[in-house]
Amino acid sequence: MEAGKPPVCADWQHVTIDLDRPYPLTSQQIDAFRRDGFIRLKDVFNAAELAHYGAEITRLTIALNTQTLPLEQRSTYDRAFLQIMNLWENSEHVRQFVFGRRLAALAAALLQVDGVRLYHDQSLYKEPGGGITPAHADQYYWPVDSDRTVTAWVPLQAVPADMGPLAFFAGSQHVEFGRELEISDESEREITANMERHGFRIVDEPFALGEVSFHLGWTFHRAGANRSTAPRSVMTVIYMDRDMVLKEPVNAMQRSDWERWCPGAAVGAIIDTPMNPVLFEHVP
Repeated sequence: MEAGKPPVCADWQHVTIDLDRPYPLTSQQIDAFRRDGFIRLKDVFNAAELAHYGAEITRLTIALNTQTLPLEQRSTYDRAFLQIMNLWENSEHVRQFVFGRRLAALAAALLQVDGVRLYHDQSLYKEPGGGITPAHADQYYWPVDSDRTVTAWVPLQAVPADMGPLAFFAGSQHVEFGRELEISDESEREITANMERHGFRIVDEPFALGEVSFHLGWTFHRAGANRSTAPRSVMTVIYMDRDMVLKEPVNAMQRSDWERWCPGAAVGAIIDTPMNPVLFEHVP
């Protein structure tokens, strides 16, 4: 993993970077997101910002990783990526990134809500030789009662085609078939076949340095294998409507998520816990 680490920003404790600086959206971009269920935005971060935070995100991902099996002995899910969740709890430096208003304001604008809370963050590192990320919809895992959820997918370096960029089935957020499938060989086979059968366009393109994507919780997406010699290093932040209500879990994954990411929240009530702070809201 060392070969693909983002460049280290020397003495990052003394670097001043403004993660609250707004990134303007046009009405056309918001309309495209509503139509397609995802959007890719250029130059959300610059190289200095990615270097400043990427080195610490990578350090923690390596330090907290517990996956020790060789790739060939892992399940399809575990070959897809190394994932470490809620890095913000382990580093004030990463907390600054996750709590930054630039991404959170974009999430609120795209969801067209008055404010957003943190659901959780996670780093997703696809190792060299790592397998595909099977087609799936994230919200299968989340015990939330509306579709006002969005994930910011932030590559810490450019992601060429051979590194496995995130790919989206445009407009698929309205499709219910496949929502009951967790990430697996079955989800890749069944969801992909259904998307092709109904003619959903797949957008599978490289990411430039600084480019960030946002996708809804019910937008189906996948990623190719990492055929390069460097890890595909990505940080994600998952946002939900500030007024999101916890629903009764419908599978074991949702129950686990409730206990882990929304501890103390009650079914039928707004998910207002110390783990789910409001990261952006419009001031009246």
